[in-house]
Amino acid sequence: MIPFLVAFFASFVGFSILVPFLFGITRLLGIYAIVPERRCFVYVLFGKVLATIDEPGLHFLLPRLGWRAFIVNWLGNRHVLDMRLDQEYLRSQPVNSEEGAPMGIGIWYEMFISDPVAYLFKNADPRGSLSANVSNSTVRCLSNLPLNAMLINRHSMSSTVRAEVSPKSHEWGYRLGSVYIRKVHFRDVAMIRQIESKVVNRLRQVTSAIKQDGANQVSIIASTAERRAAIEFAKASAMRPELVGAALEEVSRDPEVASALFAILETQKALAGNGRITLMPPGNPLLAQWLAAGFGSTSTSENTGSAAPTQSSPPQQPR
Repeated sequence: MIPFLVAFFASFVGFSILVPFLFGITRLLGIYAIVPERRCFVYVLFGKVLATIDEPGLHFLLPRLGWRAFIVNWLGNRHVLDMRLDQEYLRSQPVNSEEGAPMGIGIWYEMFISDPVAYLFKNADPRGSLSANVSNSTVRCLSNLPLNAMLINRHSMSSTVRAEVSPKSHEWGYRLGSVYIRKVHFRDVAMIRQIESKVVNRLRQVTSAIKQDGANQVSIIASTAERRAAIEFAKASAMRPELVGAALEEVSRDPEVASALFAILETQKALAGNGRITLMPPGNPLLAQWLAAGFGSTSTSENTGSAAPTQSSPPQQPR
């Protein structure tokens, strides 16, 4: 058990303390270097660039630097550069349209280090210089454009700015990638309010015109339908007397059918009228007295037996 514990303790101390310490001393002496992904090591000694390593992995410095590998970490410098793609957004770059409207352009662009040595020694602030270069190129290239083209043709404007900036930025070791005009807006608040008011009024006019056109179409359809219905009703009214006359002529050919029809029509007219009907039993001597006294037109008595109808006024014959 004791030998196992001794071996475990020795392995733990060796692999957790001695091995990292030994590798650290080896890297400090310049024997090798480990370059991470998308990083670049630039070794400088006495103001002179000795080597530039941008390939990721394990690199031995003795074949590259020779005897200077042992002193470059002590007397020189090792610059670690980030080679990954970076991006930035410039907000509201002031430009004027051809019509004189104050506009603001938001431009988004990508950049990356293309030449590590030029990036380190040709410009003290390559990122700031690139930002100023993009801003100046945007103002210079996109000013005095027609307002319509400025609001619509963003792709062509992005290509124009990129073509203007790229050659100059590459001289500083900082290359421009994609450029995109993301936002074009008005900078004058009063102009924005006026445009909003005009747009609202125009929308109201268009809405009113659409409503009026719809009402006119509905009126045209309704009037057309009413006209056609009136024509059809007039045709029907004109045809009714002819149809009724033909039917009466057909009925009058048979006297019995005609008399029965006229009797039914007289009964219907009598029942539909407002006149009162007095029913008296047959052979009643009071009938003559009541008729002479004038009660027949105002009074009504119930039938107590078989009765014969007596009307106050004779029914009208149908025309």
